[in-house]
Amino acid sequence: MAHYRLALLGFGNVGQALARLLLRKQAELRSKYELTFSVTGIATGRHGAAIDPRGIDLEQALAAKSPEGEAMPLQALSTQPDPADAFDFIRRCAADVLFENTPVNYTTGQPAVDHLRLALELGMHAITANKGPVVHAFRQLTDLAAIKGRRFYFESAVMDGAPVFSMFREALPAAQLRSLRGILNSTTNLILTRMEGGESFAQAVAYAQEIGIAETDPSGDVDGWDAAVKVAACVTVLMGVPLKPHEVERQGIRNISHADIARARAQGCRWKLVCSAERDGESVRARVAPEMVPANSPLYQVDGTTSIVQFETDVLGLLSVIESDPGPDTTAYGLLADFINAIRA
Repeated sequence: MAHYRLALLGFGNVGQALARLLLRKQAELRSKYELTFSVTGIATGRHGAAIDPRGIDLEQALAAKSPEGEAMPLQALSTQPDPADAFDFIRRCAADVLFENTPVNYTTGQPAVDHLRLALELGMHAITANKGPVVHAFRQLTDLAAIKGRRFYFESAVMDGAPVFSMFREALPAAQLRSLRGILNSTTNLILTRMEGGESFAQAVAYAQEIGIAETDPSGDVDGWDAAVKVAACVTVLMGVPLKPHEVERQGIRNISHADIARARAQGCRWKLVCSAERDGESVRARVAPEMVPANSPLYQVDGTTSIVQFETDVLGLLSVIESDPGPDTTAYGLLADFINAIRA
């Protein structure tokens, strides 16, 4: 029976969902995969950190983060002095696996890139839901992981828990990806769906913010940056062509009006923020832009926060992956799957 020490850098919605999932799957991990775990470190951006080499009680950690548990700070679960910063936390948490779930930086991927690099240098598997390190440091982190005999995995970076990267890594050997096309930003898809129902752009954005899928500043979604980063990640990893977000042709949905919605409906179409990438010799043409999608397209029926990506390969033709109504729980599953796949590899 193998035992693994886990550290959670970031304990927001996704980190807490991962903690709950670990507790729920604890018996299954023991019986099916012959592994046990303890969480030796939890660090947050604004609410302190806890380090205990003997293992932190996850139920108590979750209670400390709940509204009812705010009277007990996370530090109360620690047996160590407060870490000076995230890097000090990584060095002192004595973990075998780091789950890095800090906010994404579209421009540089930092500081998540350096968090993951340090974890690998210390002999940890490095797992993240953060898109930034994938587009800005995929090759460097993957090569470092190979040197250290560890894994750098990031399944949740594009479609939460849906198997996009692992599908090509494990289930589709020797398949060459020629193109991809899909809806990869669930926030804009929800906004467009609600605009079809009569809401204004501002009302639809406010609803997305109210239910927690859009940030206070929604520009990363509505201006297409989140989608562009996801396209860049897929191209970089699955096509083997390094691509940065600013190299993706990008147009958001701010200018879609009710007149546009009505025009699309009259033509039997729907507006979608479509992500696409296609090989062009040794390079790749990548684009994120609103398109009027006809009824015979697989993208037409994708409503609300559901996502879809359609891959064209040299061996299977078209292959689609659809994820319905993703959220923190599905993202957490992608992290758990990466953990299991990393230690099995």
